[in-house]
Amino acid sequence: MTSRLSNLPTTLRWLGDRLGYLALLDQTLLPTECREIECRDLESVWRAIRELRVRGAPAIGIAAGYGLTLGLGRLDDESEFFTRLQQARDRLAACRPTAVNLHWALDRVVAVAQRLRGQASIPVIHQAIWDEARRIHEQDRAICRAIGVAGADLLEDGSTVLTHCNAGALATSEHGTALGVIYSAAASGKRIQVFVDETRPLLQGARLSAWELSRAGVPVTLICDSMAAQVMREKRVQAVIVGADRIAANGDTANKIGTYSVACLARMHAIPFYVAAPSSTFDLTLSQGDQIPIETRDGGEISEGFGRRTAPDGIGIYNPAFDVTPAELITALITEFGVIRPVNAGTIRATVGPKTH
Repeated sequence: MTSRLSNLPTTLRWLGDRLGYLALLDQTLLPTECREIECRDLESVWRAIRELRVRGAPAIGIAAGYGLTLGLGRLDDESEFFTRLQQARDRLAACRPTAVNLHWALDRVVAVAQRLRGQASIPVIHQAIWDEARRIHEQDRAICRAIGVAGADLLEDGSTVLTHCNAGALATSEHGTALGVIYSAAASGKRIQVFVDETRPLLQGARLSAWELSRAGVPVTLICDSMAAQVMREKRVQAVIVGADRIAANGDTANKIGTYSVACLARMHAIPFYVAAPSSTFDLTLSQGDQIPIETRDGGEISEGFGRRTAPDGIGIYNPAFDVTPAELITALITEFGVIRPVNAGTIRATVGPKTH
């Protein structure tokens, strides 16, 4: 199993020095085509994030951090440099409002530049911005490994896990969060199988999670979203693990639309429901989940997904990209600092409060 982890995809990489460019695996082409796209300016990074060519909360944070460096390296006027930097930060922050990692990474990179303003030359400041983006990238690799190790003990040998959407290598810099737990458990010798919800309307479970799990050698079975209740009723599932895009101070968690339904089903069938996420996904400025902004996307993703119309013209379509799972439905949160259980404001602040935001 361990050797098969080398088959996991590389989601994003930077080529060259601070004046180089960002290469992204175009996830809209998977699973039938594996091709990188080159992002050499801010606009190409914005489009890649907005169009889900790169997606997953940690991955879009990393991409956005690198995106800030593009287009700034050839400026030499300090005022123009910082004006452009702030404009770039605001534009990238607006393209995906729910994932807090995006805002966290942008603010972290901008803060480095602001600390050097008036004290260093523009090339030195630009180098510091690029260094910070690379640091975020490298730290995410270590965080993914730590989350995997922290959560692996929660899975029993021979168990079957259900997951929704994609929180694996394609959503991060390395092994992922939710799928990272599965990879770590399998690498330790445990026999783990996975049910993957297809994840309507954009099929991230079918196109992405099933693809990378199979590449890693983990036995995977794809089901429609509406089949989750039946496989739980048939006692085919012993645990549910998902990722997260934002976690409020009390543990309410925003994740891909459909996650809340899966959590309700897990509670109904007495199946533990785990959320795996880095500390950068926690937004302790929000006391509860109803304060999390929910991105609404174009209705064509439902009525004409992947180029084929499946609904009549002229009807109303509502397409929220995320929903919020209440903390009381979450058995535990798995972070790089360990497992948080029970899930409440006190345990969260004690674990990640001093270390994030």
